[in-house]
Amino acid sequence: MRFDRRAFLGGVGGLAVGAGVATAVESSDAQDEGDPDGSVEFYGERQAGIVTPTQSRLHIAAFDVVDGTSREDLRDVMREWTAASARMTAGKSLASGAVELLAPPADTGEADGLPASMLTVTFGFGSSLFERYRLSSQRPDALRELPPLPGDELDPDRSGGDLCVQACANEPEVAFHAVRNLARIGRGAVVMRWSQLGFGRTAKTVASQQTPRNLMGFKDGTNNITAEQTESLLKHVWVGAEGPPWLRGGTYMVTRRIRMLIEVWDRASLGDQEATIGRQKASGAPLGRAAEHDSMDLAARGRDGQPVIPANAHIRLAAPVSNGGERILRRGYSFTDGFDPELGQLDAGLFFIAFQRDAHRQFVPIQTRLGRDALNEYIKHVSSGLFAVPPGVRGRRDYIGRALLESV
Repeated sequence: MRFDRRAFLGGVGGLAVGAGVATAVESSDAQDEGDPDGSVEFYGERQAGIVTPTQSRLHIAAFDVVDGTSREDLRDVMREWTAASARMTAGKSLASGAVELLAPPADTGEADGLPASMLTVTFGFGSSLFERYRLSSQRPDALRELPPLPGDELDPDRSGGDLCVQACANEPEVAFHAVRNLARIGRGAVVMRWSQLGFGRTAKTVASQQTPRNLMGFKDGTNNITAEQTESLLKHVWVGAEGPPWLRGGTYMVTRRIRMLIEVWDRASLGDQEATIGRQKASGAPLGRAAEHDSMDLAARGRDGQPVIPANAHIRLAAPVSNGGERILRRGYSFTDGFDPELGQLDAGLFFIAFQRDAHRQFVPIQTRLGRDALNEYIKHVSSGLFAVPPGVRGRRDYIGRALLESV
């Protein structure tokens, strides 16, 4: 064992997992936007942060398990991460009890005085974790590595990972604080592989939210699945009887860091931009229509005989009707990571997050079809990940991934 287990277990002030937890039901996550400073119930049938109303800020990170960390050690990490997440999502500090001046603080403190800010913390397991712990019999086939996809220029150091933690909140310090403290708690057992900060949601997950715009200035996610569409969620998002018992009721998360060549985009004419996306920039309406939520007419042709929505337009290729009816639940964010001196351009774009029942049946065919997308002239995919997201934590003796990590 490579880390001080006694110090580790004391890292969150002796939290009791699930203490004082109220009974939660699936519908608790299908709320409207509510109070932006309020809290989201951590415990329930599903993990929060999937169909929860999309918050304004993101901090997502992947971790690798340190060599020599036993399965018992990893179970300790997940117990402590579960307890800490329950406190942080309730707007509580991780510090409790007497202050010890000769020991590091139990909470890093940058979120002290801030509200819960609708913080959600969502966990996923990568395929590589199963290899480390000889859990191949528990690894679903749908968790196999994604194949090479159009637009891939992937950096392996910014892709994959044994574990994934997605923190979303309406205050940037609150989301950052969550990931920072989980990394601190797990130090010695897990090490951060990559992380990404995001701002400006690029999807809505409840009907009451307005459709946001991405860094290209277009409305993004108009036809996203929302929390109210329970039948669509069951069909396209939640894993059913096809999955192993530990994953049923969970989902799969795909992450993609998509670099936008926004300086090139900014030089394109408005007409070219609209033809590339297939929507009007100002209103968000499909080309040939008047309003954002008007149905797109993929058969419509102009006076020149050409399709009103071009054959290589993004919305045509991504539409469910073009992909055998398959849909995914998007939950992405814009990002900017300063300036790329090699290209003389901003390092900015979309951190794409999507949840689905089977990424190989849903995301992969859609992304493959997007290989003909006119948008590819302006983007490139630089990181990628696939994680199995188990169902929620149901009570005081439960923790994230318990059914998997305690399997024989």
